[in-house]
Amino acid sequence: MAREYQFPFELRHLVYFREVALQLHFRKAAESLAVAQPALSRAIAQLEAGLGTQLLNRTRRGAELTPAGQMLLGRIEPLLRGLAAVPGELQALADGQVGHLRIAFTGLAMATVLPGILREFTKKYPGIRLELNESPSATQLAALKNGELSCGFFNPDTPSPGLRTRQLLRERNGVLLPPGHPLAARPHLRLRELAATPFVLFPRMHNPGFYDRVIAAFAQSGMTPRIAEEVWPRANAIGLVRAGLGATFMTPSEARHIPDDVTFHLLDGPAPESRLVVGWPAALDEDPALSAFLAGVTARP
Repeated sequence: MAREYQFPFELRHLVYFREVALQLHFRKAAESLAVAQPALSRAIAQLEAGLGTQLLNRTRRGAELTPAGQMLLGRIEPLLRGLAAVPGELQALADGQVGHLRIAFTGLAMATVLPGILREFTKKYPGIRLELNESPSATQLAALKNGELSCGFFNPDTPSPGLRTRQLLRERNGVLLPPGHPLAARPHLRLRELAATPFVLFPRMHNPGFYDRVIAAFAQSGMTPRIAEEVWPRANAIGLVRAGLGATFMTPSEARHIPDDVTFHLLDGPAPESRLVVGWPAALDEDPALSAFLAGVTARP
């Protein structure tokens, strides 16, 4: 045992002392503890010897605390309360009632499924602390493989050994057009009709799978995209569209919350597809807090 944890007394000595300190009477304390009074007296004497100080003055009426006894009583009360709470806390941890989860998400997740998941989960499990961080899909995948995240909401690129995933959303993208765009009155468009329109995208390294599906949709439409800006987080693209810098891609689920000065349009013909999964390390399959969280995720319609 490490030297700093070698004590000249045992836990039972502290429990015995606390009872005597509260009762201020050895016989009453012995009855409360269900121990023989001589054994209790010996335990208190051993504690005093180990600490090298007198904790109690014996009197005809019972006992009185010395200043050292008063100090010790104040110190051991929170200690014993904390130890008494440990079994219940461990059981709560095993039941998935307490814990700490590190969760990353993309803008697509926060714009669609994640708010409802978080709302229901925090109501049901207030003892589990969630540490949330918006991260690109590529960053999430690296962090999940390195054990830095409990789970993530991201675009699945290719199968990742050691990770489990569950699909949450799969939708064709439409386009978000800036104010005053000449095609803004059209509910449906084809991508080739936007050959003269600049687009706001995102750096490919953040989400290679989706980026390549965007470029493939342009190619299938027989055009080369005019990329005005590449920004991240993806939500910033909405601001650039509002500023008139170009159009951007968006799913119908995301488009439910767009500002009034931009317009969303479904695409006929080639269009990139957005995919969203929740993923977690297979090594955390038995983590109670994560299991509770994932149960709420799978319960979503």
